[in-house]
Amino acid sequence: MAVAADRRVGADPDPARRPRGPVAVGLAAGCAVLVLALPLLTTAWLGDWSYRTIQLEYPGARVALSTTAAQVGAEVGAVGSIGALVHMLFLRVEPARELAWLPERFELRVLQVTSLLWLCCATLLVLLRGLDSNGLTFADLSNPQAAIYLFEAASASAPWLINVAAALVVAAGAWYARRWTGLLLPLAAALVAVLAPVVSGHVLVGPGHDVGSDAATIQTVAAYPTLGAIAVAALRVGSGRLLAPAMLSRLLRLSVAGLVVMVTTEVPFVLFTLAGSPPTASVTGWFLIVRTILLVSLVAVVATGWWLGQGGLLRARVLAVLLAAGLVLATAWSAVSVAMTRVPPPQYFVHASIAEVYLGFETPLPPTAQVLFTQWRPNVLFGAMAALAVGLYLCGTWRLHRRGDRWPVGRTLAWVLGWLTVVLATSSGFGRYSGPDFGVHMVGHMALNMLAPGLLVLGGPLTLALRTSSGRGGAGLHQWLTWLLHWRGLRVLYHPLLVFIGFISSYYGLYFTPLFNDYMKYHWAHQLMNLHFLLIGYLYYGLVVGVDRTPRPLPHIAKLGYVLAAMPFHAFFGVILMSSKQIVAEEFYSHLDMPWADLTRSQYVAGGVAWAGGEIPLMIIIVVLAVQWARQDSREGRRKDRRLDSGRDEELAAYNQMMRRLAERSAPSAAGTRGEDSP
Repeated sequence: MAVAADRRVGADPDPARRPRGPVAVGLAAGCAVLVLALPLLTTAWLGDWSYRTIQLEYPGARVALSTTAAQVGAEVGAVGSIGALVHMLFLRVEPARELAWLPERFELRVLQVTSLLWLCCATLLVLLRGLDSNGLTFADLSNPQAAIYLFEAASASAPWLINVAAALVVAAGAWYARRWTGLLLPLAAALVAVLAPVVSGHVLVGPGHDVGSDAATIQTVAAYPTLGAIAVAALRVGSGRLLAPAMLSRLLRLSVAGLVVMVTTEVPFVLFTLAGSPPTASVTGWFLIVRTILLVSLVAVVATGWWLGQGGLLRARVLAVLLAAGLVLATAWSAVSVAMTRVPPPQYFVHASIAEVYLGFETPLPPTAQVLFTQWRPNVLFGAMAALAVGLYLCGTWRLHRRGDRWPVGRTLAWVLGWLTVVLATSSGFGRYSGPDFGVHMVGHMALNMLAPGLLVLGGPLTLALRTSSGRGGAGLHQWLTWLLHWRGLRVLYHPLLVFIGFISSYYGLYFTPLFNDYMKYHWAHQLMNLHFLLIGYLYYGLVVGVDRTPRPLPHIAKLGYVLAAMPFHAFFGVILMSSKQIVAEEFYSHLDMPWADLTRSQYVAGGVAWAGGEIPLMIIIVVLAVQWARQDSREGRRKDRRLDSGRDEELAAYNQMMRRLAERSAPSAAGTRGEDSP
């Protein structure tokens, strides 16, 4: 990133006019007023209308305004915490040895403050959201019956309980973590927490909510790191601290990628939310118009910074102005997003069938072979994951090819086929009918848990990433992956016993408990199941036949036993399903009431699929393991032959040296014995 006038962006040549702390304080105060004003004014202006339209009782202005204010505080705390975590994990540019440790610096203090703000506001929201969604006032808390009812109707507060737990993890990392890897778990917990109120909110209602929910999920994962990183960088420069060119370059690349995702997902989200109504016909429509304008303006600001940086025209003062503008726009976008949660969107009032309530779409035809292979419905989340994974992998192989290095074609083919299997299992008729038909669901389960992971681990993505990235200079992808692979948390995650239990419990713990019946009612839970199937299968097969070296590698004989130990569990599970008189998730399937449904036959088919779908892939894995074992023995034999031919075999040299010493010791003894016996 070229920089004009200064060697480090953020450094002003005139120290007397260099921005100081008051600038950052003023920016933060102005943004705090902005992010609070719009949601509070919206809540006060709407009054009880937004409650009456969806048949909820109005809890009073004090509860409504308090809930809105706490939600704004949680939003600010989450954005600031994730932004600080992204800065400390991925934007710092010190030498690798220094980056492995977390110094006392501006971003760490931001993380400490914002995580505590997030924790306090999320804790308040556990109570306030319960009051707000159940029409209870503060005075009702003195009534024991109301308190009992509030406890029993705690579903509205569940997302904020997740936020409380995540904020505790983030705060613990902010105050006690000392190494780079100590912030990985807080970042993962934070991203999961900000998703909880999104996927269980307005996007869960209405026809097509599967597409709208996936779009909102992807946008949320992109928005919080992007907006948070811009906000922390703006406060850093506003406080007079330096922003190195390499840090700015990483910030701009992150912002460009994040904004591309946000703009792309905004289109399906808007179409789903408006549900065919004109944008100017509803309060939500006007909010979407303003949000789109803010997003386009933010894109223009980042694009200007990128263009000026590439041309060497980005001076410190210009950067400060651009970052301040980015902070204001990001704050306004967050304020509009919070205000939108206080208004029922148009898709709330569209008539939906029972299938559309649970699934988001209709499935009028029976799941014949033709229907399963022709009636596609895109799964936006897994389709985006597959496109990103294949795209990055092919870019890595292309970089190796340009460098003159070779990468096995078989690994590339396995990786691409693995993700094609994921897309087929989630976006074809198999994905569409995995909700209303248990037999089809089990086909998707087997594909995601047994077939796709076995192909993906043969692709060796971590090995490819390590080979394509440079280990020289400041910390980058190579160092991050190296630290990750040596992280104790990953060793725990890859513990063979834990992986085995997770792999087997995907069947017994899910289908033989009420969990499956509850999960099938929500799109986010259905997606979570699919993600679990894929991840636990990847961990299991990674330990057995994975190309990438795991934190806990197993010898080949142990790998064979690991595979054989899992085979009886699949057989028992399939037999139990086929012979059981109890219908799995009978309540859910009865509510769907599909005219073509035959629950007993569907469960029998599911049992057969689980039996064959578990045994056949594991037998194939045993064959692959045998081939890998033979190849390793062959490589080891050739290596030993080369060492013997070169005369550099250490074991043989040590053995010869030991024999020479024994011969030297025995020679004097033999000579002395002959002297004694001579006349």
